[in-house]
Formats: sequence, C-alpha cells, structure tokens
Amino acid sequence: MEAISFTAVGLGLIVLGAGIGIGKIGQAALEAMSRQPEMSSKIQTVMIVAAALIEGVSLFAIVVAWLVD
Repeated sequence: MEAISFTAVGLGLIVLGAGIGIGKIGQAALEAMSRQPEMSSKIQTVMIVAAALIEGVSLFAIVVAWLVD
C-alpha cells in the first residue's frame, strides 16, 4: 500500500473518532437537559466547551498526520 492510503485511513479515523465523541456529548447533554430543564443553560455551555476541545484535538491530529506524511 502507498503512504497516501495510510494517511487517508488515519485522517478517516480521526474524523470518525471526533464525530463519535461530539455525538456522545450531545446525547448526554440532551438527556441531562430533559432530566433537569432548569440547568439547561449551564449544561449547554459545558457541552459546547467539551465539543470545542474535541474538535481542537482532532484538528491538531489532522495537522500532525499531514506533517508525518
């Protein structure tokens, strides 16, 4: 296999992992908001910060994958 295909597989895994992580955060936040609607603004703020951290890590991983190739 060529090196480009390994990079493509790595990038795909990065995107897949980030998507699953953000999806789990959204699911947990919606469940928490349905149980305690009065806390929804605080839950939403924490959810957005966590999703941004996951997205930032995945962007760094993409850059590293491109640089290693």
